Amino acid sequence: MTEVVYRLYEVVDELASLIENARSVPMSSSCMVPRDHLLDLLDDLREGLPEEVQQAGAIVEQRTEILEQAQAEAERLTGRTRAEAEQVVGTARRQRDELIGTARRQRDELIAQAQAEVEDLLTRAEAEADRILAEADRQQAELVAEGRTQQAALVAAGQAEHDRLVAETEVYRGAVARADELGEQTAAEVARMRAEVDEYVDSRLADFGTTLGHMVRSVEAARAQLRQP
Repeated sequence: MTEVVYRLYEVVDELASLIENARSVPMSSSCMVPRDHLLDLLDDLREGLPEEVQQAGAIVEQRTEILEQAQAEAERLTGRTRAEAEQVVGTARRQRDELIGTARRQRDELIAQAQAEVEDLLTRAEAEADRILAEADRQQAELVAEGRTQQAALVAAGQAEHDRLVAETEVYRGAVARADELGEQTAAEVARMRAEVDEYVDSRLADFGTTLGHMVRSVEAARAQLRQP
């Protein structure tokens, strides 16, 4: 057993020396070793392994086989699960497609119904708008006709008032002219009458002065007679 261990150590040391002294590959961390020599050392190492190690290797191989079987079973189960999942997904997709199809049909029906209602509303709205527009046109025509009638009446009344004012203005102007004429005539008549009155008063005063002179002279004569003895 000791010789076997020594031999194993020697093989390991020789492997280490072989790798350490191997030529390096430029521009990398790899190295080049003689393949045949390395394989011979590995064969010596494998042959020098104790029986326990070989049994362990067998166990490792069994473990590997078990792991491979488990992997195969897992893959089988995974495949079945995947198939079932795909089946479930397919069913879900079909249900989704059916739901989407039903929803789209319902949507199309609702859109068609809504469009029909909208068209009906638009038709009624257009009819109502036409009625309102016709009513507005009629009222506008009535208002225009009424306005024109009122305008004509106002124009006629204004013209009549204008004519009346013009007539009154002419009458006023005639009256003013007549009043001015009468005023002038009156002023002339007043002046004439004042002149006649002044002349009459002056003649009367003159006559009164003459009479008064005669009376004064008569009084003086009478006083003179009374002073005579």
